[in-house]
Amino acid sequence: MTDLTPADVAYPADGFALFPDRSVIALRVDGNLVDLATTVTADDTVEPVTIDSADGLSILRHSAAHVLAQAVQRIKPQTNLGIGPPITDGFYYDFGTDTPFTPEDVKAIKKEMERIVRENQRFVRRVVTDDEARAELADEPFKLELIGLKGGTKEAAEGASVEVGAGELTIYDNVNRDGETVWKDLCRGPHVPTTRTIGNGWDLQRIAGAYWRGSEKNPQLQRIYGTAWPTKDELRAYQQRLEEAAKRDHRKLGKELDLFSFPDEIGSGLSVWHPKGGVIRGEMEQHARRRHIEGGYTYVYTPHISKEDLFLTSNHLVTYREGMFPPITMDEERDADGTVTKPGQDYYLKPMNCPMHILIYKERARSYRDLPMRLAENGTVYRNELSGALHGLTRVRGFTQDDSHLFVTPEQLESEATRVLEFVISMLRDFGLEDFELELSMRDDEKSKWIGSEEFWEYSTNALRNVAVASGLKLTEVPGEAAFYGPKIDLKTRDAIGRTWQLSTVQVDPNLPERFELEYTGSDGEKHRPIMIHRALFGSIERFFAILLEHYAGAFPVWLAPDQVVAIPVAEQFGDYLDEIVDRLRARGVRAQVDHSDDRMQKKIRTHTTQKVPIQLIAGEQDRTAGTVSFRFRDGTQTNGIPVDDAIERIVTAIAERTLVNTAEDLA
Repeated sequence: MTDLTPADVAYPADGFALFPDRSVIALRVDGNLVDLATTVTADDTVEPVTIDSADGLSILRHSAAHVLAQAVQRIKPQTNLGIGPPITDGFYYDFGTDTPFTPEDVKAIKKEMERIVRENQRFVRRVVTDDEARAELADEPFKLELIGLKGGTKEAAEGASVEVGAGELTIYDNVNRDGETVWKDLCRGPHVPTTRTIGNGWDLQRIAGAYWRGSEKNPQLQRIYGTAWPTKDELRAYQQRLEEAAKRDHRKLGKELDLFSFPDEIGSGLSVWHPKGGVIRGEMEQHARRRHIEGGYTYVYTPHISKEDLFLTSNHLVTYREGMFPPITMDEERDADGTVTKPGQDYYLKPMNCPMHILIYKERARSYRDLPMRLAENGTVYRNELSGALHGLTRVRGFTQDDSHLFVTPEQLESEATRVLEFVISMLRDFGLEDFELELSMRDDEKSKWIGSEEFWEYSTNALRNVAVASGLKLTEVPGEAAFYGPKIDLKTRDAIGRTWQLSTVQVDPNLPERFELEYTGSDGEKHRPIMIHRALFGSIERFFAILLEHYAGAFPVWLAPDQVVAIPVAEQFGDYLDEIVDRLRARGVRAQVDHSDDRMQKKIRTHTTQKVPIQLIAGEQDRTAGTVSFRFRDGTQTNGIPVDDAIERIVTAIAERTLVNTAEDLA
């Protein structure tokens, strides 16, 4: 391992002197990321940032975005600059241009980027005033807009924090070997020391459209996506993962396997489930329902729409209005002249189920003996997502949350959160997911951002921390990421190709019980306020289905497969024999059928293998005479001459044990 101990140098010193190893590309000084060229003193706390660390990768990718923007303006000087943040596994840059980029443009841009990398330009940070920045960037309208929004990056634009913040403005100059500034961009930094540091582990990926600052009311810009890695080998490995992910894309598999679709006649982001997809979803929901009832949950049902007063009380119409669909005005009355005699009432499609569950709690007086109270619902909610953000089943406008809300006393918080987390992990393992880690979102020291007492934050955060530690899973604590009213635990899982997905959330909430004035009578006879736990296991059934579809590449475990068994006769005369076997399977609850089509046997086998049926039963004269059947599996392997009774028991057992059957060995 490379020794990254600071060198024995005289202070003040810069990062180049302290850490001569080339894997170090930036510094963290007193907790803040800065360029490697920054000068520090012996009193500073200095840590090296290596190119393969999380921070190092973000710096590498943001620097690559700058090279992309410089290359674009070399080729098309009239192009205006938007923003270019690092993102998961890559970067993008948005451009204002009269003519859309073409694939030929991207090839030329890539070649120009290669030249800039070879030129070994230095990234040089320079502090400027707002007026100086406006003068230097007078021809960049989007940059000027960001300067005017400095200090409000959440309102400015997604990714704008890489450009402007609440502090000083900085511009980064790209300086060539002759000391000449050849390009510049408004940016907070830090960056890699030189463009050559970016190396050859990068590539451009695709072109997309994006509205400036994420609003359809603003101009549409051209976005170029790219990726960057420390080495060419890591780039190739990432590209191979992308190829595998493309094969598993749930939108592609959903069409090939006839599972779901998004008809234009219904509208963007609104799915319909086909019979086969409905079977899988039904199995998911029914299994979850059984487990919830066993776990002490009670199912409730609530409407899809509500008067605005409910969402005013819950504060959703204040904090989440842009994410809600516009109101529907009902119950207005007019006289014969058209004059309004009774004003209408605004109704909203619900974006969350929690306010309605609260009303169920509030319907009558509650005692501490009623708690914990665990309510569950598969409730469909509606979010007004931007069209550009929609993505198959993972980002939709209408989806069903497997929502649960638990009402507990403060003393029950830790034990109930433990129970919830254990239940969530157990359920996800039922679906074949095994690789989990936890993230605890906590309050930071900026007290003005949070509500509630110090005492509440301390005991609720400690309760969730104790729960997470007791689970034995990897735990990451993230200060400053809590909801304004309470801490939460997010559970993340890795799928079959190593991608990380955030699934379940356990959120502590004293805020809504306060807003709705919820109470229970304690053992002391006094009124007390319950704490609410929001808990989504799948998050959304649609998104979880998409994750499972990609995790299994459509080859589901037998219990989830829409067609669990398809029987294929060697010739037509053996169809009756297989009909009898299939009837016995159906009597045991197996989804089974005989393919009596006119296709040849080999074509039938290919068809059902393509449709990822886990078990095919094949029978001819020898099997009929011996009272046996042959198994054929997804990978093409076979097990021949299995007695019918044994075959039925193997299938039923595989379903009951939720076995993933792809090969002969899986059903031995």
